[in-house]
Amino acid sequence: MPFDAAQAKRRRSSSLVYTEPPESLEQLSDQSALPNLNAEWVNAKGAWAIHIVLIIAGKILFDIIPGVSQETSWTLTNISYMAGSYLMFHYVRGVPFDFNAGAYDNLNMWEQIDNGDQYTPAKKFLLMVPIALFLVSTHYTHYDLTYFIINTLATIAVVVPKLPAAHRIRFGLFSGPPDDYK
Repeated sequence: MPFDAAQAKRRRSSSLVYTEPPESLEQLSDQSALPNLNAEWVNAKGAWAIHIVLIIAGKILFDIIPGVSQETSWTLTNISYMAGSYLMFHYVRGVPFDFNAGAYDNLNMWEQIDNGDQYTPAKKFLLMVPIALFLVSTHYTHYDLTYFIINTLATIAVVVPKLPAAHRIRFGLFSGPPDDYK
């Protein structure tokens, strides 16, 4: 029976939590051959400022909606940023450009940033932003229990996948369709 690379990548367990295996030598050589344009923008000039601009723009957008209180506006800003951050950095895998022969197909953007190194300046900043937004939104919601729980859950959902202990860990419910359905 010939070896099928697609079958080798399939998850065999029905477990909800699994660890993404390390790359093969071929994938590692593909990753080092060309720069990863999908993750290099994080270290570009002005890339950090866009996070602050997006948060401020979201806050202004929610403030101009009639009938939305300041507490609700801050909570919506927090949830919106957290949802966008989770989707962008942790949910989507691979690279949208077809230039690297699928070298990053099994990695999400967070794992691609700085070649997977932990505690780089970019990763520290991207970990700090959700925490700071949580603290600000909690303060401006006057520590109301309902808003606090909502903001806490949104923040946990974004901060935990950024921790080194969660590197290459996948949750079956949130990791997208298995390879069988692609």
